[in-house]
Amino acid sequence: MSAGNLAEATGDLAAVMDALGRDAMASRTALAQSATETRNRALRAAAQAIRDRTAAILAANARDMEAAKARGLSAAMLDRLQLDDKRVESMAAGIEQIAALADPIGAVSAEWTRPNGLVIQRVRVPLGVIGIIYESRPNVTADAGALCLKSANPVILRGGSESRFSSVAIHEALVVGLKAAGLPAAAIQLVPTTDRAAVGMMLAGLDNQINVIVPRGGRSLVERVQKEARVPVIGHLEGLCHVYVDREADPDMARDIAVNAKLRRTGICGAAETLLVDRHADPEVLPMLLRALADRGCELRGDAAAQAADARVKPATEQDYRTEYLDAIMSVRLVDGVAGAIEHIARYGSAHTDSIVTGNAATAERFLREVDSAIVLHNASTQFADGGEFGMGAEIGISTDRFHARGPVGVEQLTSYKYVVRGNGQLRPG
Repeated sequence: MSAGNLAEATGDLAAVMDALGRDAMASRTALAQSATETRNRALRAAAQAIRDRTAAILAANARDMEAAKARGLSAAMLDRLQLDDKRVESMAAGIEQIAALADPIGAVSAEWTRPNGLVIQRVRVPLGVIGIIYESRPNVTADAGALCLKSANPVILRGGSESRFSSVAIHEALVVGLKAAGLPAAAIQLVPTTDRAAVGMMLAGLDNQINVIVPRGGRSLVERVQKEARVPVIGHLEGLCHVYVDREADPDMARDIAVNAKLRRTGICGAAETLLVDRHADPEVLPMLLRALADRGCELRGDAAAQAADARVKPATEQDYRTEYLDAIMSVRLVDGVAGAIEHIARYGSAHTDSIVTGNAATAERFLREVDSAIVLHNASTQFADGGEFGMGAEIGISTDRFHARGPVGVEQLTSYKYVVRGNGQLRPG
């Protein structure tokens, strides 16, 4: 279905969704048995197709942007939705980076020999059919499709209504890549409707035709997925990220990290939402940090000490410290050293990404050890919470789960394993 004539799926929606599931299942064997170079060739061709179709992708995105503005979407949502030449090129380059990664499928992660001579290997295998439900960000269509293809998993993509024309245009380029490599087009499918009932059908597993669900979006979407899904879920609730400036932080470094962590892109899950400052730091540090943020247009909401340090700081409520703003708004609080920072993060954080700025190695190690988040950083911006920045090429999302996958969900995290046992006639004694 082209971006130019996208229409709602007609007829029996259940039949439409069932067909997607059956086609995905039918492509599992071809993908699982495909050679690494075949999948890489498909990825490289898809990247080139995205470049060749840049004008069409941007035209489709313009339609989405026009509708989104008319609906009054927030500035953060509009930023996530908007594409330009640079972002389209970034999608293509990201796919090429995924193609260049080592193939996880068939990799032996462990091997040992038992006393009876049995040789046992733990071997990486695909997860199966993956359903990905996401909002706003059309680049997820490219990232998710490419990551699933690299890891030999068929995928059913259900993008948000806000990005439907953009997602269709990007999906068409991915299909060009699949066909160029002789792989089934059904290996990467896009749900052809914005009907919310389609989401419910995916969460129910499409009659056991979906093996894993990955949500990528706001809190309401992820909570619905976690509540209703009848298949395993890899996801996170929100990115409530912190930057803690310790008493032994370099002030200029602290300022630069705080500004970048909050304002580089405010609408991504790795954007810092709370600034914590050691109350025993030099008295000039807090005013400098607040001035740097406020002068760049960041609204600040803080405790009494923060308000006293800069008149532009508004009073913070308890809820502010629990809020993922995804906007140029930041809460501020003074804490009693690294112990106070760890305590605050444990109470209010979402176990996503948290950073400490300090020149004291022992203090940094305590923070890195005791903060129980998927990603912890020392002297670096929280905006590095990204699969591409981790060298994974791209990511489907940042998982805050504590099983299977945690942190950036890349190619390796989209695999499971099986045990391969080789013998020479061994029998188990009675």
